[in-house]
Amino acid sequence: MTFLYRIYQLLIGLPIVVILTIITALTVGIGTTIGDGHFWGYYPGRWWAKLILKVLLIPVKVEGREHLEKDQSYVFVANHQGSFDIFLIYGHLGRNFKWMMKHQLKKMPFVGFACQKSHQIFVDKRGPSKVRKTYEDAREILQEGYSVVVFPEGSRTFTGHMGLFRKGAFALADELQLPVVPLTINGSFNILPRMRDGKWIKWHPLCLTIHQAIYPVGKGPDNVNATLRQAYDSVMSALVPEYQGYVENPDQ
Repeated sequence: MTFLYRIYQLLIGLPIVVILTIITALTVGIGTTIGDGHFWGYYPGRWWAKLILKVLLIPVKVEGREHLEKDQSYVFVANHQGSFDIFLIYGHLGRNFKWMMKHQLKKMPFVGFACQKSHQIFVDKRGPSKVRKTYEDAREILQEGYSVVVFPEGSRTFTGHMGLFRKGAFALADELQLPVVPLTINGSFNILPRMRDGKWIKWHPLCLTIHQAIYPVGKGPDNVNATLRQAYDSVMSALVPEYQGYVENPDQ
């Protein structure tokens, strides 16, 4: 079965993924130029992510959508297992949001272009002015009633286990007094643990668990730290037993 799946992804799956990515990037570029940026900056990407998972025959399960309130802005924080986290969240979270992502992703062919045109939030730490720009962009999106998605570990895991959470997303939520929603991703690490090693995509189900929102209690460092700890514990609680517990992330 593994051999057949590799043949399928090589001859059918991956060529379709490349074509879908190019078409989506061009659609986002044209759409955001002539139309509603919030629509064209989200829905083509959502459809692209859903289609890629379907083309690669990856089943998806989502739990906890009932925890989200209509028209409420959230700061979503998720563990970062691998590249397929993007497809899972983009395709199946069901909320119009912007990503907070590393500025280096601007250089990715087609994807970087689409992200810039759709005004995703690039996290740039190369100086105080660039850090301020990151927070100003995120603040503007949240104040307009949209949400943001952050990987607070800062990088993908190399073990399947979670690394430490950084405070940036929680400080932003504290400043704007917005709820934080933890997301647990299972299965992405099993599909493609280390893309940089050039390994084959492996078939494995994906599961997205949406936890209850954590609303601010007060404002300031105590609230930031309490929210971070509660979010970390929530994400950890829904990980499969294989990846429970903290293991240092050498790339963090």
